[in-house]
Amino acid sequence: MNEIGALPPVGSVRRMRVDDLDQVSAVCMAAFNHSIAGTLSALGVETFGTIASAESFGRRLTGDSVILVHERDGVIDGVAELKQRRHVAMLFVVPACQQQGIGGALMRALLQHAHGEVVTVSASLSSVPAYERYGFACSGAIAESSGLVYLPMEKWLP
Repeated sequence: MNEIGALPPVGSVRRMRVDDLDQVSAVCMAAFNHSIAGTLSALGVETFGTIASAESFGRRLTGDSVILVHERDGVIDGVAELKQRRHVAMLFVVPACQQQGIGGALMRALLQHAHGEVVTVSASLSSVPAYERYGFACSGAIAESSGLVYLPMEKWLP
């Protein structure tokens, strides 16, 4: 077992394209609604919906973000985003496809794009164990921004 996922997923990781916008948004919303939405206020759910909209992804696709997808049989089942080459902004896998190595594959690919000594993430509380498996450690106290509750974490790169 390696530090980022035990099983190699079936499928491939690639950069997101403009024609992926709707699928990417749907993957993020499905995973968010399954694992996180019920723990947040209405403001947090609304904030995330705005961040994960196809329009918002479209704007970030042309910005400083690296956005990757995991695709299997032409269907996107995982999404990851690295902002400014140093902050994991998104890591979501379709609920039915979780625990299959997709998150680990996406994280490994994201880290190949990282610059600097440390990568950070504002982890939703339910995702903290996954980020710990990926080698991240707590770097602050639980916080809230626009209704989104998170734990700051970081991973030092070799």
